[in-house]
Amino acid sequence: MVADNKEQRLCVKFWFLLGKSAAETVLMLQEAFKEEALSMTQVCERYSSFKGGEMSCEDQPRSGRTSTCRNDGNLEKVRNTINSDRRRTIDEISEIAGLSWNSCQRVLTEDLNMKRVSAKFVRRLLA
Repeated sequence: MVADNKEQRLCVKFWFLLGKSAAETVLMLQEAFKEEALSMTQVCERYSSFKGGEMSCEDQPRSGRTSTCRNDGNLEKVRNTINSDRRRTIDEISEIAGLSWNSCQRVLTEDLNMKRVSAKFVRRLLA
């Protein structure tokens, strides 16, 4: 059973509203979710936010830069580069497309669903 953290946060909120302590909540989570249960620290943080009036169980937005490398324009650049010469290496493709090696590799394997077979990139269905 793979526990979703949102499910556990909902359980924590429910037990908070019933007046259970954080320690009791942790024990119930451990019984229900076994090794996937939220830690005491996580439960205490939730209790603290609930006491402060924040009753949402959703993830809070995080700071940081959003990924800009896997957009339609870059996907098209990589696709066109591969279609013009399927023998190109990821190093060559990343240089032509202006992307990092890792971004280029992810575009090829995850977005374009390709893998290298005998020095050529082909659709996975053909491999």
